[in-house]
Amino acid sequence: MKEYKFPEITRLDQLNEDSFEYSYSDYMTWKFQERVEIIMGKIFPMSAPNTPHQSLSRELTVAFYPYFQEKTCTYFAAPIDVRLPVGKQGNTFKTVVQPDLCVICDKSKIVTQGIIGAPDLVIEILSPSNRQIEMHEKFEAYQASLVREYWIIHPEEQWMLQYVLNENHLFELHKKYENLSRIASVIFPELILEVAEYKPLAHWK
Repeated sequence: MKEYKFPEITRLDQLNEDSFEYSYSDYMTWKFQERVEIIMGKIFPMSAPNTPHQSLSRELTVAFYPYFQEKTCTYFAAPIDVRLPVGKQGNTFKTVVQPDLCVICDKSKIVTQGIIGAPDLVIEILSPSNRQIEMHEKFEAYQASLVREYWIIHPEEQWMLQYVLNENHLFELHKKYENLSRIASVIFPELILEVAEYKPLAHWK
């Protein structure tokens, strides 16, 4: 009996974004240029981040360096694939995301092709096109995967929502920052970021 071969996926529009469930194994075979994330088997295309997004990402990445330089935990900035256990069936991961920044304390989760398992801290920076995903779909995925702390930052409006996983394994809003001048982590008490110099420039809008 002749073995059926699935067609090679070279374009995003070859995928069925609504009714088919995809996995990390599928993701690794795709040959198109667009970046996507998979949450519970569903495809979420990623658009190019805007300038305020990238500026703040750079500032946070630089600010993280001195704190984690001699710590057992380490951090990564996007793009890096993070395979989350939510939706996992056997060895099949159905959720793979690319957080803007993430901190991992269990070094066994770090492999050549990214991260397998929940980071301890995840930071997502909002852009106009990703607000729904970061605040709903990815919020649920990070919570179900037991991420310990989750920051959602709006760089242009200068606010941040800081969630911490409670004893019932649910995200609890710890604090809403009305400006980004000084941010402090909950699970890493000595991690205090002074970002007073960061201002989204008006001519970027």
